[in-house]
Amino acid sequence: MHDDIERLNRHFGIDEHVRFEAGPGGPVIANVRNQHAAATIALQGGHVITFQPHGQEPLLFVSHRSRYAPGTAIRGGIPICWPWFGPHPSDDSQPAHGFARVLPWSVIGTAMTHDGATQLRLGLTDSAATRRYWPHAFRLQVTVTVESSLHVELQMENADHDAWSCTGALHTYLAVGDVTRSVIHGLNGTRYIDKVDGGARKTQRGAITIDREIDRIFLDTTATCAIDDPDMRRRIVIEKRGSHSTVVWNPWIDKARRMADFRADEYRRMVCVETANAVEDVIRLAPGATHTLGMKLRVEAIHE
Repeated sequence: MHDDIERLNRHFGIDEHVRFEAGPGGPVIANVRNQHAAATIALQGGHVITFQPHGQEPLLFVSHRSRYAPGTAIRGGIPICWPWFGPHPSDDSQPAHGFARVLPWSVIGTAMTHDGATQLRLGLTDSAATRRYWPHAFRLQVTVTVESSLHVELQMENADHDAWSCTGALHTYLAVGDVTRSVIHGLNGTRYIDKVDGGARKTQRGAITIDREIDRIFLDTTATCAIDDPDMRRRIVIEKRGSHSTVVWNPWIDKARRMADFRADEYRRMVCVETANAVEDVIRLAPGATHTLGMKLRVEAIHE
């Protein structure tokens, strides 16, 4: 492990900006810090764990009970769900949300931009480990750009001889002061699947407020969403591309108590607004074709 970290820092570290080290529980993380913000990214899963613009509270939620161990998904930050979103479409024994979020990714490159932003690129390709779950050849690259906003782009490429299809998501956990006082804008009039109500199809009326468990897959939407968070006096804005579905999730009280890697009271301090390719939003790629799923996360002040 020490030799791997030393090699990563020698080839990809950037003095006072990017440093690789052992994270909680062992998996290697990249610590990024520049004039705009700080972030941590786990090589396991290509997973952005934290993002905090200077002078702001953290934008991403991570559970205090999250497990940091090889082969285990981190509860919080931005897990990469791929090549399927939710349960496997035909085999319940397969891992939920695919395998990309629990396998180690490789560092492809790091860079500083002219405006002081920091970029980290990680890659994952098919292997014996991935073919246990999915029989196709692929190349994934996640590009994380840290500035006053956070940009995450997941590029998927079909490296096979035949076409294949996939779904996925940037499963973003956002930190809020009190979810019961937060308001989510941007999805008024959008059709959605209500997973709490047995998959019933409904239409959103007005902004979203949360006073119970919520698990909704919004369909046929490219909209920017914004969360008004009065307790932190800020608005979190989530822009996206390459996505025609958005997921909004909060486990609420009973489900939070049943989750081993989630503290019972933490449901009040988070909500997921996920940039997704889900349900009808299936990506089908011909050999050599690519698709990029991207999101930008930024914060604005709310002036009372």
